[in-house]
Amino acid sequence: MAEGVKLCCADCGQMNRVPEAKLAAGPKCGVCGAALADGRVMELDGAAHDRAVRGDDLPLLVDYWAAWCGPCRMMAPEFARAAKMLAPAVRFGKLDTEAHPAVAQRAAIRGIPALILYHRGREVARLAGARPAAEILAFVRSHVAVPTA
Repeated sequence: MAEGVKLCCADCGQMNRVPEAKLAAGPKCGVCGAALADGRVMELDGAAHDRAVRGDDLPLLVDYWAAWCGPCRMMAPEFARAAKMLAPAVRFGKLDTEAHPAVAQRAAIRGIPALILYHRGREVARLAGARPAAEILAFVRSHVAVPTA
């Protein structure tokens, strides 16, 4: 039997096991039906952030941002473009530091935008400042093995 990868649903918090061979087929949460690895950027709350960071088997890149931050808003389309390009091998999420200051504090966020790459429960690397999609892709690929298209 093929081994599966664990993915946290950002909508309901349920952990799902998905066969690795089915990742490209657009797996959905078994509880709420939300897409799990479709290349969209997930909006994370504190609980979903913590659960995904701890439990996801796929690399997870989190953008710590705030609505009032101009560079954060400028980078958002580039972050989304990178998410599409690395799906389904890497998942992307955003955490609003204004809405979830305790999570930002635990993550030691000193300035935004800040990107932290997690894999299997640990921080792999971080990158500060607004970046174009090409730099985001290079950052992720330099720290975790992902297929090149």
